[in-house]
Amino acid sequence: MKIVLALGGNALGESPKQQLELVKLSAKPIADLIEQGHDVIVAHGNGPQVGMINLAFEESKKMNKKIPDVPFAECNAMSQGYIGYHLQNALREELKDRSIEKSVATIITQVIVDRNDPAFVNPTKPIGGFYSLEEAEKLTEENTYAFVEDAGRGYRRVIASPKPLDIAEIEIISTLVDSGHLVIAVGGGGIPVYEEGHRLIGIDAVIDKDFASSKLAEKLNADYLIILTAVDQVAINFGKPDEKWLSELDVETTNRYIKEGHFAPGSMLPKVEAAKEFALSKKGRKALITSLGKASLGIQGKTGTRIENK
Repeated sequence: MKIVLALGGNALGESPKQQLELVKLSAKPIADLIEQGHDVIVAHGNGPQVGMINLAFEESKKMNKKIPDVPFAECNAMSQGYIGYHLQNALREELKDRSIEKSVATIITQVIVDRNDPAFVNPTKPIGGFYSLEEAEKLTEENTYAFVEDAGRGYRRVIASPKPLDIAEIEIISTLVDSGHLVIAVGGGGIPVYEEGHRLIGIDAVIDKDFASSKLAEKLNADYLIILTAVDQVAINFGKPDEKWLSELDVETTNRYIKEGHFAPGSMLPKVEAAKEFALSKKGRKALITSLGKASLGIQGKTGTRIENK
């Protein structure tokens, strides 16, 4: 099967040193899928990483006014490069340890958005690290940032998260995949750009990696979209006495649970919505939400939450 696998940015740590160790762990279950005969395309988030890069430039500018402003699109490109560098080397090493001869390449990917997307009026995408309420209020006052509470883990800065319309590099990604190479693409949701004539122009935003992964899977005509998270399955009434873990969802039930507010915005909600979008794109396509270590079992129907348009 052709599988697009979406890793979360938080699963890659909050510093280059930490990430270098964590990608080795991520590489093993990805290699398991490849060893089982699947064609895998890897996507990943970059919330902590792009926030770290952006903050580094901002702090440097406070100390030296001559340092130029670095737009968020450029920060996203930097995060794609350094995450891809670590991830592709970890995957290459793991595959070679298993005597699997497969080239690994990171494609710096631009994802086309609508510059008039309503998301620019209402920023919702968490980036960077976690802050206390007091820290968040101070940063808001100093920089006019917007912050939201993130699933009980603290406060995170939010910026606009427009929906992906197309993927600029889809032809080269498709060619590499069809030639048997392991491709890492739409890192961090891709660099958000809009079209102006023949030009692609970067815009300050972060595209949700789950929606970008869904669009990538659709464009590549993948059989499966696997969205990875910290839990093995999706739940309704999460954290409550009547909490219920879900093994299978159809589109109608998924829409009802979304409407009832069971999934947290900025956390599980975009994963469920992106999975539903992929399932809706064509009959027979399946989406799976589970943890990284359970991806292989999830495909076998032994765990995870599957969303299918039957």
